[in-house]
Amino acid sequence: MKYFLLAFLLLVFAVVVGCVRPSTVARESVLPKPKIEARASAVVQEPQSKAPLKLPLKNPRIVVFKNERRLELYSGESMVRTYHVGLGLNPVPDKQRQGDRATPEGEFYIFTKNDKSAFYLSLGISYPNIEDAERGLRDGLISRRQRDAIVNAINRKGTPPQNTALGGDIYIHGNGASSDWTWGCVALENEDVKELFAAVPVGTMVTIKP
Repeated sequence: MKYFLLAFLLLVFAVVVGCVRPSTVARESVLPKPKIEARASAVVQEPQSKAPLKLPLKNPRIVVFKNERRLELYSGESMVRTYHVGLGLNPVPDKQRQGDRATPEGEFYIFTKNDKSAFYLSLGISYPNIEDAERGLRDGLISRRQRDAIVNAINRKGTPPQNTALGGDIYIHGNGASSDWTWGCVALENEDVKELFAAVPVGTMVTIKP
């Protein structure tokens, strides 16, 4: 009888232990998971910030790709930034004349910087260039005197005449890059043009490609 009672007590103890342990293990494996998932979610949602540009840039230059709506900023041979841009209301062709609302193509330079622009900040592009002047003279849009004035201004890295039939007042400026809305300028988001404005001096070369 004594042995039977002892065996019965051991059986009851084993059943009780067997029921408690699985529930304890289950709590340990299930409860921490939501906490881990919450931390992972927080990491994904955290905004990513780009490292500041290392200024001054070495021989900075700007390249704009019209088809891709992209502006690339270079320091020497290294590309250090890309920005999305908006173009003129007539974005595909090369600029030909005043009022065509096209963004010019070719080789230019920054001839002025305006920190009081109506479009937040702006960098003046040296349109028309010599090729534009030669074309304008050939097509009868400008006179020989106007052509010479453009050529002389470009050769001394000055401001080319802005009020001929070829047009002018072409800038890289702010106020948004979500659409093609300008009269021929290259538009960036304000934060992007702010960074670009601080990074490039007057004289910086600008290439605009189709």
